[in-house]
Amino acid sequence: MKYLVVLILSLVHLVPAAQQKTYCNPINIDYGYTPIPAFAQGGKHRTTADPVIVNYKGDYYLFSTNQWGYWWSSDLSKWNFVPRKFLRPWNLSYDELCAPAVGVVGDTMIVFGSTYTSKFTIWMSTDPKAGMFKPLVDSFQPGGWDPAFFTDEDNRLYMYNGSSNRFPLYGIELDRKTFQPIGSRKEMYMLEDWKYGWQRFGEFLDNTFLDPFIEGAWMTKHNNKYYFQYGAPGTEFSGYADGVAVGDHPLGPFTSQSDPLSWKAGGFARGAGHGATFTDHWKNYWHVSTISISVKNNFERRLGLWPAGFDKDGVMYCNTSFGDYPHYLPTSGREDGSHPDRDGGFTGWMLLNYNKPVQVSSTLGAYQANFAVDESIKTYWSASSSKKGEWIQTDLGKESTVYAIQINYADQDAEPLGKPSSGFHQYRLYHSPDGKTWKVLVDKSNNSTEVPHDYLELSNPVKTRFIKMENLHMPTGKFAISGLRIFGKGNGSRPEAVKNFLVLRTEKDKRSAWLKWTAVDNAYAYNIYMGTAPDKLYNNIMLYSVNEYYYKGMDKTKPYYFQIEALNENGMSERSPVVKID
Repeated sequence: MKYLVVLILSLVHLVPAAQQKTYCNPINIDYGYTPIPAFAQGGKHRTTADPVIVNYKGDYYLFSTNQWGYWWSSDLSKWNFVPRKFLRPWNLSYDELCAPAVGVVGDTMIVFGSTYTSKFTIWMSTDPKAGMFKPLVDSFQPGGWDPAFFTDEDNRLYMYNGSSNRFPLYGIELDRKTFQPIGSRKEMYMLEDWKYGWQRFGEFLDNTFLDPFIEGAWMTKHNNKYYFQYGAPGTEFSGYADGVAVGDHPLGPFTSQSDPLSWKAGGFARGAGHGATFTDHWKNYWHVSTISISVKNNFERRLGLWPAGFDKDGVMYCNTSFGDYPHYLPTSGREDGSHPDRDGGFTGWMLLNYNKPVQVSSTLGAYQANFAVDESIKTYWSASSSKKGEWIQTDLGKESTVYAIQINYADQDAEPLGKPSSGFHQYRLYHSPDGKTWKVLVDKSNNSTEVPHDYLELSNPVKTRFIKMENLHMPTGKFAISGLRIFGKGNGSRPEAVKNFLVLRTEKDKRSAWLKWTAVDNAYAYNIYMGTAPDKLYNNIMLYSVNEYYYKGMDKTKPYYFQIEALNENGMSERSPVVKID
């Protein structure tokens, strides 16, 4: 019988995985390791930021800060890493392709990294999947930090750049043949934090004595309007967001939309700043941007992907609602140009194990087991070792239908630097209806890649109560988990609608408001939606286990509208009536 069991497990592992139809943030890629000694608090860690995705020759290419290469994907789900260094011998004192600019000129992809010197290379490729790049311009005169390229429909080429708490972002036209500047650079946009509350520096306090940063320029053209995007107010904060200003010319002038384009201040993975907008194969718009962790280091970060689009009035929006829950991957578009995900992309699979009982094989110091189910990427449980056989078990409380699982590893006592090629995660997942009789759910004992945010969509949903994860191999450091997240459908009732939803706008500073409501007995979280019109509630925040929130993100000159819904393992309540404040 022993040998029969071993044979069955092997056969299970050999069955090809079904093509996933869903994705879940953070993006599951092999982020590189780095320390930054001037800021490091907790040692070596994974990180990247400042992402760009371009749709080139039928594939998606993802570039981001200091990864010693880039990724490509055919479906926005499985990402393949291409190792490639872009520094030349005279640039070795600079970061490896920090905050890269990536553009498409004709049939050629061009790549350029941040620099404060003009002696920096623009690279070109017509076969980036094979890593085939060559220098296009060896001495790019404008230089600039956080650069971005934009090719207009008339084939005129522009570059934008800037990262400062004192100066605006800049733009300039480039000659398409020489890639040298045409004319002088122009000021594009400077933050107006006196007017737009979300641009203020800090997390919850006003911090008016600190100047916010503006950075991360990006340009999108839609219906003959130019949408100039920018990141603010600082990468360390949950409120890190991308704003957008609209104009009639690539070099402005621009008028900023009141609310940020991409803002995700709540939930498990927070932050949605310094990113880029692109279209998929069906011409749907998407926005990729930076998620903040900022625990081991201020610049400890990940990447997230959210649907975006334009409404009938030309307002650019990004949907971060349930932004770190499973969503459907794109398979089609809409004739009116709106995004399918705006209304129905969320799978409806709820989090089943928030703050539920956890058991573990061992615990390192203060890295307690409950940190793996508290819905914060900043906290994590760590076993006392990386040994095979360390485990963590989560109890869903009662039998539920499990559709997907996300495993978020933490970097406890990580050792490597850069982009090691030998690292990989291996583990097994088991499930049980009673905590006594176990069956293998997922077997990754032969996995050969790093999967720091592994997302598993089950080809056949399973009804169960307990999920157990057994460590087999860690690429580095101890077995540590910031989020063992189980998604699916409970068998109970959805929460009742929220009552007594109150929004009090401060008279002294109309950028801020205090929100409060009566807690719903069987709810574990709430979604609050807000915007400048009742049909434009494009921003939202997910809040766990609270019944109040101090919101500091408004345009002081406009009325605002709010709605709230309650969440539990079984779904969402009806939304409250829209509340208007003047």
